[in-house]
Amino acid sequence: MRLCGSAIHLVARCLRGCSRRTRSCTPRRLREPLSYISLIVRSLYYNSLTNSDVVTDSLFEPVFWMVDILTRWFGKVFVFLVVTLTSSVLLIAYVSLLPLALRTYSLGWILWHLCYGNWIIVMIVFHYYKATRTSPGYPPQVKNDISFVSVCKKCVIPKPPRAHHCGICRTCVLKMDHHCPWLNNCVGHFNHRYFFCFCLYMTLGCLYCSISGRNLFIDAYNAIDNYYQTSSLTFKDRMFHKSIIYMWVLTSTVAVALGGLTAWHAVLISRGETSIERHINSKEAKRMKRRGKVFKNIFNYGKLNNWKVFFGVEKRSHWLTRVLLPSGHVPYGDGLTWDIYPLKKDMIPV
Repeated sequence: MRLCGSAIHLVARCLRGCSRRTRSCTPRRLREPLSYISLIVRSLYYNSLTNSDVVTDSLFEPVFWMVDILTRWFGKVFVFLVVTLTSSVLLIAYVSLLPLALRTYSLGWILWHLCYGNWIIVMIVFHYYKATRTSPGYPPQVKNDISFVSVCKKCVIPKPPRAHHCGICRTCVLKMDHHCPWLNNCVGHFNHRYFFCFCLYMTLGCLYCSISGRNLFIDAYNAIDNYYQTSSLTFKDRMFHKSIIYMWVLTSTVAVALGGLTAWHAVLISRGETSIERHINSKEAKRMKRRGKVFKNIFNYGKLNNWKVFFGVEKRSHWLTRVLLPSGHVPYGDGLTWDIYPLKKDMIPV
């Protein structure tokens, strides 16, 4: 037993000696970079602010970077698609459906379709043009006395409240909601109303085409189905029926997809939030709830007042002139400060 214990003690001393010799053989120039790399690796997770969201964002940063580049490159393509698809529906409506309506509908229905259809077209074209061509608003690049809440890590400029950095536009945007590829533009303080009104009236227009053209779609589908069995239709009739099917499928699909997006933005407007603020406020509300506190959105003036501020309604006639008719009025405020709205029960008289 004593012999075994002495042998073990001797082996241990040999191993310790080898370890010391190995460390002494490591060059100083090699140890310093290794220590620096080790420190960097440990700093990635040794942070009190690190959580699952930070880790997820870091892992998906290359994906976000690629999406930003592709969106920037294909922005004009998306705008071209919107213009082309909308124009194709208008072409079918005026060339194929209008002559049919003039032959079959009563005078009252003809007037209804002409007035409503052309009003929707004007509202869609006006708001889409304004949404794409109006700048969302950017923070000043020079030194000023305006209060700010933080400094943008990418622009390295003071960032006002509700402003956020857009990786696609490569700048900060005032009251940024999101970057819309279908507009090839950011949705911010000065064009948020145009974006929402475009979505709203495009949804109403697609619903109008889908509902009013349902019976025509059924007849066209049956006619095409019978044609493949009997081959009794002329080329002109086949093109007419196929154009009806194309228009109904396209408008119905857009009505469902864009209608859901419009409803979501309507909820956000009612709460006085943007898409980005909804995510931030949800996290903040959960954090404060764990501390036994209640989160309050300081930009929420009540549902009705939020809509009045959003549309710029100052008197009753504005519901007509600024909501139901094209209007190029600017929104409240400059997007830099947000303490200009008095918090009253009825801030703006209806």
